[in-house]
Amino acid sequence: MSVSIKKVTLWRTEVENKPGALSGVLAPLAEAGADLQVVMGYHYHGGADSAVIEVCPVKGKKSITAAGKVGLKAAAIPTLLVQGDNKAGLGHAIAENIAAAEINVTFLVAQVIGTQFSAIMGFEDEAAAKEAATLIKKIAK
Repeated sequence: MSVSIKKVTLWRTEVENKPGALSGVLAPLAEAGADLQVVMGYHYHGGADSAVIEVCPVKGKKSITAAGKVGLKAAAIPTLLVQGDNKAGLGHAIAENIAAAEINVTFLVAQVIGTQFSAIMGFEDEAAAKEAATLIKKIAK
């Protein structure tokens, strides 16, 4: 089973929770030619006035400048992008082994398209992210 694990930097901004907010953040990045692999948007429950948009990767001078124009800033959340061949039970195996190592996952977004999976995972600190990456590599062999 082929799996890649990359440490990534999420770029994050808070916006007003209203129609068009996501489009407004993404437009300058698209114009700058940013090739985003992850786009997440959500509002705070109980706080209907604000939402968060997170994207990655943001690379190159044009993309970084565009990101700054819409309030996106590199987040300090240790984050892994895990991608590879899907296998039934793989998500559970990863979650089980990370839990057994007493590593707390601060966020997770995962999906399967065809035969490939992709997951982005956040952790409390760099040590936890590094240990999780080691565990995932062992599981995915």
